[in-house]
Amino acid sequence: MFQTLRLMKARYDAAATTNENRRHWQHADDLSANAANSPDVRKLLRNRCRYEIANNSYARGLVLTLANDVVGTGPRLQMLTESTDANRRLEQEFANWARTVRLAEKLRTLRMARVADGEAFAILTNNPVLPGQVKLDLKLVEADQVTSPNLKTIRDNEVDGIKLDEFGNPLEYHVIKEHPGSLFGSLNLKFDRVPADDMIHYFRTDRPGQARGIPDITPALPLFAHLRRYTLAVITAAEIAALPGGILYTDAPANGEAEEVEPLDSFELERGMLMTMPGGWKMNQLQAQFPTTTYGEFKREVLGEIGRCLLVPVNVLTGDSSRHNYASGRLDHQTYFKSIRVEQSHLETVVMDRILAAWFHEAKHIENLIPANMGIEGLRLRSWMWDGTSHVDPLKEANAQSVRLASFTTTLADEYARMGLDWETQLRQRAKEQALMQELGLNEVDAESSNSFDDEEEHDENDDTNNEESLKHNAAA
Repeated sequence: MFQTLRLMKARYDAAATTNENRRHWQHADDLSANAANSPDVRKLLRNRCRYEIANNSYARGLVLTLANDVVGTGPRLQMLTESTDANRRLEQEFANWARTVRLAEKLRTLRMARVADGEAFAILTNNPVLPGQVKLDLKLVEADQVTSPNLKTIRDNEVDGIKLDEFGNPLEYHVIKEHPGSLFGSLNLKFDRVPADDMIHYFRTDRPGQARGIPDITPALPLFAHLRRYTLAVITAAEIAALPGGILYTDAPANGEAEEVEPLDSFELERGMLMTMPGGWKMNQLQAQFPTTTYGEFKREVLGEIGRCLLVPVNVLTGDSSRHNYASGRLDHQTYFKSIRVEQSHLETVVMDRILAAWFHEAKHIENLIPANMGIEGLRLRSWMWDGTSHVDPLKEANAQSVRLASFTTTLADEYARMGLDWETQLRQRAKEQALMQELGLNEVDAESSNSFDDEEEHDENDDTNNEESLKHNAAA
């Protein structure tokens, strides 16, 4: 017996092209990541994003918020080798160098550039005028300068200023000496060939094989334009409603009893005054027909959609949590803080580890700067400490911290890391304070008093809850 094979054809509604969705999907293409992010497309997106950030307070606040929350005051090196003295010495020397080159400020600039330009470049270079023994410095370069001056001669292993090997790894970067937007940039096409080991390229890879980045706020650009247009329309409607503007009309038929007036003529109305109209003519004030009452709700919805592409909740974007209660505010922040940790991990891998390796390579050749027994292998035993996030209710967080420590579900290192602090440094400082207090005959705060305060606060919260339930019951009655 032979069975007949039947060819099954699957169908997806999203793959069907109809008259209704034809225009919606007309710009969909099958271009590769680098072809879709062509130099002209990236240039146009950069210009529009920069303009929006420069002229829109919400866009500017969004960029600054991301830079401050991701980078903050800058990462701090924490060595985890067995030699405590060597760890502290290396950490201190790197911290001194980071302050000298204003590393935290440059990292915030890199994060802001990724939002507006889609990518940021930093060249590891030698700066002889730097104070201190280590002359390593970071020279920030805008994305416009990393490009191929002659796009017609780009080979298969090049992507607009980046030369790649057969595995897709960058070999060198072409950096134009003058910015294309400067006074002499369009005339000077000379460029430097920067080895990949000396270049830090910070961008988010959205597609396999992608070599250049696009602005993070690209999906939100049309929404920013819609929000600006709607705001101007609401302002215009409010002005029309507030000012005594109107039109003259007459009920008289053509060539009827009405005085002659000039068509489309205009005259200024003074506030607080009664005026007479020409015989047979009446005045009708212009009425605002725009939905001004829904302006606030519309703006909040648009801002929420804008912040979604950057995983920023609406209360963080607007800087207003008046519509959130305590639980919803904390819940919205959880996904945001998780995205911040992901961004910090990306910065550690792409930027900070590269900087630390370059700094150590130069510092180890300077006599008595770092421990002689510290090798490059020791750098693997390290971590980066970032600024912690403060809790809305410090007292509740302290109680939860005590429970976690008592139940052995956390460590002092983890708890101090939540606050962006080094546990060894804090314990040494605590030991010094206790020794000085004993020397001066001072006693620490009695723990029972704080516990009684906690019980009193819990009692007050229960009373508030009972009062609210009583008010609801009386209202219902």
